[in-house]
Amino acid sequence: MSDRLKAAQKLLIENAANSDQLPPENVIRRISDLENAIVAVETLIAEKEG
Repeated sequence: MSDRLKAAQKLLIENAANSDQLPPENVIRRISDLENAIVAVETLIAEKEG
């Protein structure tokens, strides 16, 4: 799941970087939401392994 979230986030970032304009606020929010989800998933994985 973590890999899928990271891939989705990377795609959004790459698309935003390739644009000549600033990304819309909803794209920035989605990138941030994905980052939070990635951290949550990785925390759960670490807790299960620990």
